[in-house]
Amino acid sequence: MTSKKINRRDFLKAGALSTVGLVAANAGLNLVSAAKPARARRLQTTTVTLIDPWAATTFGDAHNAQIQRFMDSHPNIKIERSDVNFNDFRQLLIQSAAAGQLPDIALIDNPDFHAFAALGVLADLTDKVKSWGEADLYFPGHWSSTVYQGVNHGVPCFSNCLAWWTNTDMKKDAGVETPTTWDELVTASKALTTKEHYGTAVSGRHTEEGAFQFEAFLWSAGSDLGTLNDEGGQKALQLWVDLVNSGYMSQGILGMGQWAVKDEFGNRRAAMMLNGPWNIPDMKASYPDVKWEVSAIPKDKVVSSILGGENYGITKDSPNVDAAWEYIMWTQEPDNYKTFIKELSMFPSRSDVAKDTYWADDPVLSVFLEQIKIARARAYGANYLEISNALQDAMQSALTGAMSVKDALDKAAGIIKPLLPTA
Repeated sequence: MTSKKINRRDFLKAGALSTVGLVAANAGLNLVSAAKPARARRLQTTTVTLIDPWAATTFGDAHNAQIQRFMDSHPNIKIERSDVNFNDFRQLLIQSAAAGQLPDIALIDNPDFHAFAALGVLADLTDKVKSWGEADLYFPGHWSSTVYQGVNHGVPCFSNCLAWWTNTDMKKDAGVETPTTWDELVTASKALTTKEHYGTAVSGRHTEEGAFQFEAFLWSAGSDLGTLNDEGGQKALQLWVDLVNSGYMSQGILGMGQWAVKDEFGNRRAAMMLNGPWNIPDMKASYPDVKWEVSAIPKDKVVSSILGGENYGITKDSPNVDAAWEYIMWTQEPDNYKTFIKELSMFPSRSDVAKDTYWADDPVLSVFLEQIKIARARAYGANYLEISNALQDAMQSALTGAMSVKDALDKAAGIIKPLLPTA
């Protein structure tokens, strides 16, 4: 995630930028027609290029292992993987699109997916998806992130979401219960705040991380980005402002990303936090003495969570659409999918795979799984980057006291409403 503001005009200007770091799509050899002899088919190979935002992460190791399993069972298709850092991925993909050097397959963060579809970067996969016949196996929120203006451009790769984390030793010492409502959250945050630690920590950073975390509260209040400055939207942001102003949450959240929030929690500088399952391995490894639990995010009107994760997309001018689609379909076969998702320490987007006892019977993973089922996608059309930046501006203004909650949200709403899809 990055705080750099990028809008649709940046996409159009990208042709003037130099191309950096991405592997150009290798046309390879065309798939052999069915009319050729079987021996000839075995001797010819199609090379499919793929890029993901998992450089220098354990995700990359899992992805390499998955690709190797596919190639072992599909000797006619070679997958060439290239990776970049998550924060650089969006801009590098934009530059490659402008230069005509896109890979065959791109794994794209789901809130960015509509923007790339709107700009004609992604192929229309609607007919292939219809022939495949498995779209209804995916959780609705997850699938919605792959569909733009009625056209399907991809398939979910994996999913994550947010849940509420509580230090159980601190909770016991303070004599409070795990909060389930906003009123209980304020009460627990007050009781858990001491000279040594704050009651609560969230990410309020001026990046998508901050918007990502706040939107779950916005939705819980019955509001949305299209009604940002209504009573519910004001109540959601006022809650965060009140927690900071009361001293139950540090104003340092304005600069904290989600990993920094995890470290505040792990170092016992916060008794509760809002965060995702990607932190589970590091919490266990780096903070083994900290005892914690996860639960649903405290609610106002409804229990809410927000969807994270990436989608597979095939680029529009790929010369290897059939081979790329064969690879994507293979990744979604339940056994293959289950193996990969476990190696990633993430969650399935498919409802059938989600029934597996690996997630369903684990006391922590099962809580996240329930949030995954209801998690909403940031499916707000092609202008989401600009929309998110306006929301981030409002959060920063209100949390610093530079503007009232109402004024900050009124200003953001004036920017956001014309950017939302009309249908």
